Amino acid sequence: MKKVSTLIAYFSHSGNTRVVADKIHKIAGGEIFEIVPVNQYPHEYNAVVEQARKELDQDYRPALKTKAENIYSYDLVFIGYPNWWGTIPRPVAAFLQEYDLAGKTIAPFCTHEGSGLGRSVEEIKSICSKSTVMNGLAIRGGNVKNSQEEINIWLLEVGFKD
Repeated sequence: MKKVSTLIAYFSHSGNTRVVADKIHKIAGGEIFEIVPVNQYPHEYNAVVEQARKELDQDYRPALKTKAENIYSYDLVFIGYPNWWGTIPRPVAAFLQEYDLAGKTIAPFCTHEGSGLGRSVEEIKSICSKSTVMNGLAIRGGNVKNSQEEINIWLLEVGFKD
């Protein structure tokens, strides 16, 4: 792969996705960016699950507190998120719709507790129909601290070499 400008954008509720994003960043370099909604999600598990379900049912897009600088200068955008209800959380959907990622390569990665990627890659492809969306990486939440080898293999599979 030619030298590419890389952004690692992620949304993390419990911290698991942040751990994976940091591991990718150590290898891929580039810029790292946290997607943060204006209104924080509750910390209590049942409350966040209920809110996430309601937002998904309403196809809600929350306002984002953080803004990506110079997103148009990146060739490769890693998108990280926890798998909520089988797909991307609504802050990630809002991020993807806020920026024109046409012509960019998107490499999705998620953390989960048994549902893998679910239908998240399909939703990303639908929102970013003019982007190249690579095969995604799914890391079980309880395994994030020991996921480096899995991440290394995936980075090779999507064509990233340092």
